[in-house]
Amino acid sequence: MESQELYNDTFFNRLRNTEYAKLDKSGHVYLDYTGANIFPQCLLEEHYEFLQNAVYGNPHSNNSSSQLSGKYVSEAREKVLEYFNAKDYYCVFTSNASAALQIVGECYPFSRDSHLLLTADNHNSVNGIREYCKSRGGAYSYCPMNQQELSINEENLNAQLKGHANKKNKLFGFPAQSNASGVKHSLSWIWKAQDQGWDVLLDAAAFVPASKLDLTTISPDFVCISFYKMFGYPTGLGCLLVKKSKFLKLKKPWFAGGTVSLVSINSNNFFLADDSDRFENGTVNYLDIPAITNGLKFINGVQIGNITRRIQELTGLALQHLMKVKHDNGLPVIKIYGPKDTENRGGTILLNFFDRHGQQYPYQSIEKIANENSISFRTGCFCNPGIDEINSGIRSEQLNSYFASRDKAGYDDMVGFLGKLRGAIRVSVGIPTVTSDISKFLEFAKSFMNTSVSPFDIIRLRDPIMLID
Repeated sequence: MESQELYNDTFFNRLRNTEYAKLDKSGHVYLDYTGANIFPQCLLEEHYEFLQNAVYGNPHSNNSSSQLSGKYVSEAREKVLEYFNAKDYYCVFTSNASAALQIVGECYPFSRDSHLLLTADNHNSVNGIREYCKSRGGAYSYCPMNQQELSINEENLNAQLKGHANKKNKLFGFPAQSNASGVKHSLSWIWKAQDQGWDVLLDAAAFVPASKLDLTTISPDFVCISFYKMFGYPTGLGCLLVKKSKFLKLKKPWFAGGTVSLVSINSNNFFLADDSDRFENGTVNYLDIPAITNGLKFINGVQIGNITRRIQELTGLALQHLMKVKHDNGLPVIKIYGPKDTENRGGTILLNFFDRHGQQYPYQSIEKIANENSISFRTGCFCNPGIDEINSGIRSEQLNSYFASRDKAGYDDMVGFLGKLRGAIRVSVGIPTVTSDISKFLEFAKSFMNTSVSPFDIIRLRDPIMLID
């Protein structure tokens, strides 16, 4: 790949050399930013200094060390609300984005009169909310995808949004950006759904690392965020942003330490806390939450607009060159799923490798070779079965037949049952990515030109007994 200068290249290359030097020192090509961001060195140093300089106590106490912890937790909460322009929201700290989604599933007032509407493109932590809805007698449905672009069928979506007018407590959940394909879905669906009487749950975990979410412009009722996906550290922290006008709609079915203002064992009564404390069970992660403040400061320093443009250009560069990699007979080495340009997509590319006969390589084989070459990307189904089922051409009747014949199983067994491969390779770029990372992955892709899938690869994935490497 010829050298190509991108927007603000000098700045981002310098950032790579100063804040992410370990990538080059280790010779590692990291391309799994949708899975986890890499933390900048300054964030680690600032947090280490924070931990060293004072004594911090449990914020549920009222001594001086506890008050200090409470002060920094409150500051982080304020900075999160400020970053997302979320003055009309509560910020509930959680252990991750999935825990934030669980709060909504557990506490939303589903009943026999309820309907849960989900897009076929959703993370399993959103898909799983259907079990709460089902357990309380509610119904759920999915909006299908268009296979070519992996976009949601808007005609079907509009019909479903209008089609449940007699239902109460209707919840619509979708991702701002697909965690699997990188497709950005229309945020205009939020107000369209709300105009039809729906509450809206927005999964923003894959969106906010490289895009601005302004909650004064669009106002979903519930938003889940993951902080390590934004700036790499700390892990084990996310948040649920709850619109204040919908806060009391979430009916918590139990209480825990820190979530009540008063409780008695001699009286069957208790009072839940009036703010975000209501959903923060036990002691919050008061030693790590302050790192969020520094993480947001880092993002603000780089500027989210610069990050958005940088990610878009890197993604476009990768798409442009990967689609040119072909075998001598003209067949492509790489099949890209979803949009082939950067319009309405983030920094995630979903793909598979194919041999010179047009036969798909098992992603496990590609990943094994990549690991040997210090190249990291994500493989599998990415906790997003909807994307994989449409890409793999798996029909509902096949899935129903499989599940009806099994009490418990997994990927390997299903591949044998279906007689076809599932899964793909997900390559994603981030703030530290430089053009040399794209070049090295391109060279890796070219190494599969004019090759053939070995018989061992085919047997290995069709016979579960031979799946142990």
